Amino acid sequence: MIRVILPPHLRTLAHVQGDVELEVEGPVTQRSVLDALETRYPMLRGTIRDHATQQRRPFLRFFACEQDLTHESPDAPLPDAVTSGKEPFIVLGAIAGG
Repeated sequence: MIRVILPPHLRTLAHVQGDVELEVEGPVTQRSVLDALETRYPMLRGTIRDHATQQRRPFLRFFACEQDLTHESPDAPLPDAVTSGKEPFIVLGAIAGG
């Protein structure tokens, strides 16, 4: 099981509390985790990635094992600790302001 931590606004939209646990088939990558997340919670489609381009939405960042994975390839394997469920894959809402 892959654990995913969502920011509060996406948890509210998906009607979940706490971590989300997902089964991911095949290699565990950002793309496969987000595909599984959007399949299980279709109301999240388009909120994390653009519908057409599948690019990450601005103001969202991806972290795992204390590493910023935001600009990594979406097909790069996630760390073993994420694959084993020891560490979560974190979707974090960035804060902007002036």
